Amino acid sequence: MPELMQLKLFENYRFVLYAPFYAAHAIGAYADEGLDVELLPSPGPGRAEAALAAGEVDVVWMGPIRVMKHHDENPASPLLAFAEVVCRDPFSLVGAKPDPQFRLTELPRLRFASVSEVPTPWLCLEQDLRDVGIAPASLPRIAGRTMAENVAALSNSALDVAQLFEPFVEQAVGAGGHVWLPASARGRTSYTVFVTRRERLAADPEPFRRMVRAIYRTQRWIAAEPPAGLAAAIADYFPALDRGVLTRALARYKQQGVWGRDPVLPEEGFDRLRRALLGSGFLSREVPFAECVDNRLAEAAVAQG
Repeated sequence: MPELMQLKLFENYRFVLYAPFYAAHAIGAYADEGLDVELLPSPGPGRAEAALAAGEVDVVWMGPIRVMKHHDENPASPLLAFAEVVCRDPFSLVGAKPDPQFRLTELPRLRFASVSEVPTPWLCLEQDLRDVGIAPASLPRIAGRTMAENVAALSNSALDVAQLFEPFVEQAVGAGGHVWLPASARGRTSYTVFVTRRERLAADPEPFRRMVRAIYRTQRWIAAEPPAGLAAAIADYFPALDRGVLTRALARYKQQGVWGRDPVLPEEGFDRLRRALLGSGFLSREVPFAECVDNRLAEAAVAQG
């Protein structure tokens, strides 16, 4: 058994989307690598990045959007992504009625509500709209409501379509809604990664090497495990969520390929996200991939199998 090493990890929200992060703890993947990962509540966007940059925590899981923004605003930013876990956009457009032939070009004539809780899904959808010739600013969208409120609005016919992720997609479908367009169909769009400081990784790579091996083991376990087994493993992290809803939500994410099967972050997924952020004006410059990502530990883990 290797000597026990420790890392402090900030949890970025408590979302079903982050099932692989919880599964790594639940199946003992970290312990098997001789790693004690202390899961701590994140102080929130902006403050988490500052705490990481200041060395107050070892690792944060976050969207590459936040890594890119930190580099955009701080050219000497030390933040570095070293493993990808969520590799596709987990949001979907969910309609109140069936529409198997739905196209984005129809959205301007519909009562549509976008996500208000986090920025990335709308910024990515903006680029999808631009790609089909629609100016996002011209869209008459409802932008200030929660996903829970939008699920209710779908069920009482106050909305035609809403942008949701799990478990709200499953809750909307359970109430009679229909998935019109999963954003995962766009292709690789890097969504959630492990991030540390460049100098921390260079000075003491071993605990991060173990973390990457553990998450790769978890990714392979999730790929092979039925959704019910994954739900059972992480259910304690979601005590208020109905087990059936959790299981079906996880099954949909697996079917959509939202979680990567290895921890390597490809430039394709980084570029697609960066293009959306540049198109919206969220970024002021094309932050280089090499400034934000170091895949060496992930590539080594995959090579070792």
